[in-house]
Amino acid sequence: MIIRFACLLLSLWIALVRPLIVEAIPNDVYLKMFAAQSPPDPCYDEIKARQCTPDFINAAYGVPIIASSTCGLDKSQRYCDQTSSDSLSGNVGQELTTCGICDDRNSQRRFPATALTDLNNPNNVTCWRSEPIAPVNNPSASPDNVTLTLSLGKKYELTYIILQFCPKAPKPDSIAIYKSSDYGKTWQPFQFYSSQCRRVYGRPNRATLNKHNEQEARCTDSHRMGSGQDFRIAFSTLDGRPSARDLDNSPVLQDWVTATDIRVIFHRLQMPESNALLTLDTNSEKFADLNKGKYTEAVSKTLFITPFEQTNTIIGGSTSALVVSSGQTYAVSDFSVGGRCKCNGHASKCITDHHGMLVCECKHNTAGRDCERCKPFHFDRPWGRATARDANECKICNCNNHARQCRFNMELFKLSGRVSGGVCQNCRHATTGRFCHYCKEGFYRDPSKPLNHRRVCKPCECHPIGSTGKTCNHTSGQCPCKDGVTGLTCNRCARGYQQSRSHIAPCIKIPPRISNILETQNTAPERNSHDSTSPYHTEGGRGKMRKMQNKHKKTKSQQVLQARLRNNGQSNWTGTEHRDNQQRTVYQRKSTSSEQQQRGQDIGGRRGGGGRRGRTNGNSKIRYTNTGDIQTHTTRIRHNEHRPETGTYDMDYTDEGLRMQVPKN
Repeated sequence: MIIRFACLLLSLWIALVRPLIVEAIPNDVYLKMFAAQSPPDPCYDEIKARQCTPDFINAAYGVPIIASSTCGLDKSQRYCDQTSSDSLSGNVGQELTTCGICDDRNSQRRFPATALTDLNNPNNVTCWRSEPIAPVNNPSASPDNVTLTLSLGKKYELTYIILQFCPKAPKPDSIAIYKSSDYGKTWQPFQFYSSQCRRVYGRPNRATLNKHNEQEARCTDSHRMGSGQDFRIAFSTLDGRPSARDLDNSPVLQDWVTATDIRVIFHRLQMPESNALLTLDTNSEKFADLNKGKYTEAVSKTLFITPFEQTNTIIGGSTSALVVSSGQTYAVSDFSVGGRCKCNGHASKCITDHHGMLVCECKHNTAGRDCERCKPFHFDRPWGRATARDANECKICNCNNHARQCRFNMELFKLSGRVSGGVCQNCRHATTGRFCHYCKEGFYRDPSKPLNHRRVCKPCECHPIGSTGKTCNHTSGQCPCKDGVTGLTCNRCARGYQQSRSHIAPCIKIPPRISNILETQNTAPERNSHDSTSPYHTEGGRGKMRKMQNKHKKTKSQQVLQARLRNNGQSNWTGTEHRDNQQRTVYQRKSTSSEQQQRGQDIGGRRGGGGRRGRTNGNSKIRYTNTGDIQTHTTRIRHNEHRPETGTYDMDYTDEGLRMQVPKN
């Protein structure tokens, strides 16, 4: 019961409410919704690239054709057509020739070349006609050659070429079709038609093709088999070619079907037989003026003449020069070329660019009028024509955002297993290497920044005196240091070495006796170690020592001072600094009684009196006084300057103003 009730409510809702909702929504909303959905791109299967080709079209439609000869272009001219005589008379086997006037100044009698590529309507046939052809066996006649040239404006891959001849027009006996793939610069034979192939074109009739000669033009007489008024020539570009079914993998046939221009040359016209029936209206009113129209009415008299007879005695004297062959013309109603815009499988359509040229709308990172190359900076793999198996999409070069140019290297591509062959060029931001993934000489990589960062490479900043060169390790930044020099930038002396005044050897080894004394004393705790019992403590690292002072206690005797004595060459020192060319280190420590006694004797013996040693007051100077010859002695304390921002120390030379500076990072 409940189910029935629910179904009843649902049916009522569908019958009453839903029509109201549908009526409330305008129809254009649905149209806009579908219009907003862009059609899928034929060149991609969702996000994966795939082969795509433009639509198959008649490439000649609407394209102007250049004709070497056009009837009535400069003056009025007569033309003649042939029809079967059995339609007008009982003479079976004979042909009836009807003639007319062509004049380009009259729209009803014009036969321009534009009629070749306009809309081909069987109910309203438009024709192009050449000028009348002179008989071949006339010695004074010009060569029987008429040319039609079609410029497609772009490369096309052609499938067929069709020539549709005008009704009642005489059939051409020999035709040559040529193609150009370089916009008319050079021409290549495409196909020949003749009843005498060997004699006219020097080629065998209906030659068999194989894979070795499938790109050669053939000659055939198959066009002579056509009959009736609807006569045409159809040339298939791939017919009889062994590799036609595998065009994507046959570069030879790909080049064979490619063309930018087509040229058709009519070499010989098929003349009527000697017993051709010429039908004219001999009525003086109609025959008096040939410019009044075509001769299509039934005639009271007929005349049998040969094509090359020069006079007609029946027409009213020997003054009339009515020659049948002089009215024969080439007449074509349609010239069609079937094919696709050549885009090598990388575009689904061709468009007109801002220069008015027809170009492919390239995809798959390709470029060019025919998508024949990879677009800039996409050379990590070689360009290739897209096939059903592989779209051959061009890949971008991996330069870590440090380069804008790259090139392709086939050897590297093969060594990589046909994966990558791009080589970056003109790397920026102090980078180098195939992928701009190394820092160039004089720089090292900053590990705190990603590889594609513009400041990933930092300058080495090697010390000009402490290092052996300006280059450093491109990963760690360690500079090559001289003997006895250490530090990332080679800006301080190593343990067991002391400063010298030489630029060549800025750090020299401490003598063994002094070195042993240094090893027995804890003069500089290790970095980041804090010993509450040590008389020295560090700030930001090893080396810069400060003496702990106490106003109520004596100064600690264990201390290391880097002193420089300056001796002025006089025996009597008077408060000035003693200048000396040597640097020495003075060590003060607690002395034993024997040492104090011995030192007192030495000082008394040298200086001529008992000595009295001054005490340090915690300042950066230590003052010695003596009642002997040395009245005052001032020793300046020099410490290695510590750089908190870099955690390193500068080597200081005060005598000659030489100071090893480390630039700030």
